[in-house]
Amino acid sequence: MLKQQIMKPLINLLDLVALTKTEYVEIVNRLGREPNDVELGMFGSMWSEHCGYKHSKQLLQLLPSESPRLLAKPGAENAGAIDIGDGLAVVFKIESHNHPSAVEPNEGAATGVGGIVRDILAMGARPIALLNSLRFGPLTKNRNRYLMNGVVSGISSYGNCIGVPNVGGEIIFGETYGENPLVNALCVGIVKTDCIVKSAARTPGNFLVLVGAETGRDGIHGASGLASRGFQENQKQRPAVQVGNPFLEKILIEACLETAHSGLIEGMQDLGAAGLTSSVVESAFGGGSGFRLDISKIPLREEGMTPYEVMLSESQERMLLIVSPDKLKSIQEIMQRWDTPCTVIGEVTNDQTGHVIYQDKEVATIPLKALANPPLYELEGTIPPELTKLQSYDLTNSPPYKATPNELLLNLLGSPNITSKKSVYRQYDHQVQINTLVGPGEGDAAVLRVKGTNKALAISTDGNGRVSYLDPFIGGAFAVAEACRNLVCTGAEPLAITNCLNFGNPEKNDVAYQLKESVRGIVAACTALALPVVSGNVSLYNESNGQPIYPTPVIGALGLLEDASHSLTSAFKKIGDVVVLLGKASIDAEEAGLAGSEILDLAHKLVAGSPTIDLDLEARVQKCCLKIIHAQLIHSAHDCSEGGLAITLAESAIQGDFGFKGTIQPQGRWDAALYGESPSRIIISLPKTNIHELDSICKETQVPYTVIGTVQKDQFIIPGLIDLEMSTLRDAWDNGFEDISREQNSFHNKF
Repeated sequence: MLKQQIMKPLINLLDLVALTKTEYVEIVNRLGREPNDVELGMFGSMWSEHCGYKHSKQLLQLLPSESPRLLAKPGAENAGAIDIGDGLAVVFKIESHNHPSAVEPNEGAATGVGGIVRDILAMGARPIALLNSLRFGPLTKNRNRYLMNGVVSGISSYGNCIGVPNVGGEIIFGETYGENPLVNALCVGIVKTDCIVKSAARTPGNFLVLVGAETGRDGIHGASGLASRGFQENQKQRPAVQVGNPFLEKILIEACLETAHSGLIEGMQDLGAAGLTSSVVESAFGGGSGFRLDISKIPLREEGMTPYEVMLSESQERMLLIVSPDKLKSIQEIMQRWDTPCTVIGEVTNDQTGHVIYQDKEVATIPLKALANPPLYELEGTIPPELTKLQSYDLTNSPPYKATPNELLLNLLGSPNITSKKSVYRQYDHQVQINTLVGPGEGDAAVLRVKGTNKALAISTDGNGRVSYLDPFIGGAFAVAEACRNLVCTGAEPLAITNCLNFGNPEKNDVAYQLKESVRGIVAACTALALPVVSGNVSLYNESNGQPIYPTPVIGALGLLEDASHSLTSAFKKIGDVVVLLGKASIDAEEAGLAGSEILDLAHKLVAGSPTIDLDLEARVQKCCLKIIHAQLIHSAHDCSEGGLAITLAESAIQGDFGFKGTIQPQGRWDAALYGESPSRIIISLPKTNIHELDSICKETQVPYTVIGTVQKDQFIIPGLIDLEMSTLRDAWDNGFEDISREQNSFHNKF
């Protein structure tokens, strides 16, 4: 038993590395002694939520991961790898940088981009695209504007400098994210299947070689501090935020790619969360080996750094190479040619133990089995009583709208989550590398050609915090379904997903319930759509002063078009085309479609109801849409999501510079019909002469459809409800974001 007199200073140290007293006792038991400060810091990092997944690993094992295209076992490498034929693989992953971005938005977001790029690079893949999924508080508050502007600046400056296009994503606003924004970054890379690099260090005697930037004090306790507890007032956390250098990263990318494709290395690993500790430990443990590390040899950019600081530093732009002694000279020549620092800092051993040496003294000796296997916790959450009340809320009694139907559509088009984000994405270079076929604002997903082939990739990110709050199971399924539906609308067949699970404190009952149910929802949707989860990240403790964010599972989805020339956008293309709703036979959306909807939140500040999803129908709708696109029957496809049917139609009309005249005659609640957000629906436009073939495919796939109008010029008309000039709609959608950013009064007053 630990002596009472040492408990108080020990408690302070445990709090610094985010370990509990119970976990400390477990460390003592595993070591057979008390750890020193360096060892305790290493345990804190490796047992953190960000590195150890101690509250989520058992849940993540439920996720489906089987696919004949899968080339890397999920969790075994830095990212997922999917075979796309022609001897090529796509490597992709999404990861969070929420907490650093809340403390220092520019550097937090920039280093989030740098980190996810190195995860892709570590597998020998050239990064070809970035996407991001962002959440902020309302822009009517100065701090939220500061956070958003800083994050966007960080993403654009880093991505533009390294020459990787930022081709898509999403930005969502809500009160729940005010003090804890979400910054999730996704990167996609291409590699020849026979050039994929593993991370494991398997061969004793091989050198551990550190390449890239010098090591400083930035980022210490990033994994064990920022990412493993919520924010509190007056908490000093800025030193835990990493500092990025995109110009060095660009050189590092080229140097590491040449090295990877040379066949001269056994393995490669990124230095990300927990820095050198996680990089070396994961490589050695994954290879069934050990390591001897002499940190006296590590190039430092700050004087007087202690072994503790060196092992936990999260300084950016660093990679670890596993190199046999006879290949070292060749590696050094490559690095010298790229003017990239390259230092031998240790070697692989065969004793399954980590030895850290400093000035000829062993400052840490830890069996890797003890260090790399954190205690795992079973979540015991149950449905909170207040959630049951929200789910049973009678939406038929929602208050009336202040605005007319015309005003309501214009206000929604100019609202934060729907209006055009051109002022944001125009800061990103989305054409560099000249692969982008469908970029931001042009379609439901980004589409990039695969050089040297006729193929293209489609990538999308999606999540819905309000729906997940009302029903975490449905929210998890919603996110998967919508991300994949977006791919399908471009003509791409979904192949795999990556996920970023953003939640509050898992030790609390409601958050534990949310996390468990969300994972179950993702499993259900992936099973229905026959998709594997190949990579991802869990970000917990997203809360400030005890208040958690909405549960926000974000899904990144990857799809493949065998013929890039058949890619589709969401814009209407031709006057006279028939507009068809794939999905429900009737456009009379039941009240469930209003649950968690934009219209209820904006008009009444109401987040309530019981959302639903029919996963069998979702799978059929996606299959049907792909068949229709591959038969080249249609001119556009756009999925119904935020804002419902009316917003989907308006967006397609605005993007195509056309109008729309509906044949819609809502029965019952017109607001549910026009603005309900029931899933499993896609709006398509096609020549009238193709309706017969459309009917045949819909019958074959058992998908109901409804003809709801035609494409016309200048006017947007839904008989009896809406009659507006297209120029008026376009102005609301184009300028809404700037108007909101300047506005100081509540946006809800417009409704």
